[in-house]
Amino acid sequence: MQVKISRNKTIMDNPNDKDTKNEMAPQPILISPEKVQAKEHDVYRDTYIRYLGYANEIGEAFRPLVHRSVVMGSYGISSAYVLADTWDKALKAYNKPGSRSRDILISAADTLLWQGFASVIIPGYTINRITYFTSKFVQKGKMAQFVPTAVGLLSIPFIIKPIDHAVDLTMNYTFRKVF
Repeated sequence: MQVKISRNKTIMDNPNDKDTKNEMAPQPILISPEKVQAKEHDVYRDTYIRYLGYANEIGEAFRPLVHRSVVMGSYGISSAYVLADTWDKALKAYNKPGSRSRDILISAADTLLWQGFASVIIPGYTINRITYFTSKFVQKGKMAQFVPTAVGLLSIPFIIKPIDHAVDLTMNYTFRKVF
């Protein structure tokens, strides 16, 4: 007779001695080191710092409400983020044993292209168009000022992942295939 007490343990009744319980431990699952891929923690893509790359989208969403210089400043923040990530990836390539100048340049170019498209160019243009077309539908009253901004801001979480994925795919079949 078996009594299951958890997913990992089963207690067996000993037919000869009713007071003795034998615990059968689960067998460990062995995974070869080749199958385990350790993902390095990337402070620019795995933390809230990533959202600095989206500052231009916030600026675009507020374009109807703020001065043009605020929108341009948001692009400055995003650009600084892109350059910091590029510098970080180039420095990591430089510090790898046996790294060559070519490896460093390829790493920097890959990061600059990816971040430029995924964090600045495509999302900025997308939010700009969303707010522009929304403003065409709402043309009178106070709603005309706030609805495009709200729609632009609310669209950000929905556009980021598809854009990042599209840029990854494009780079995998173009730049990363060549270099």
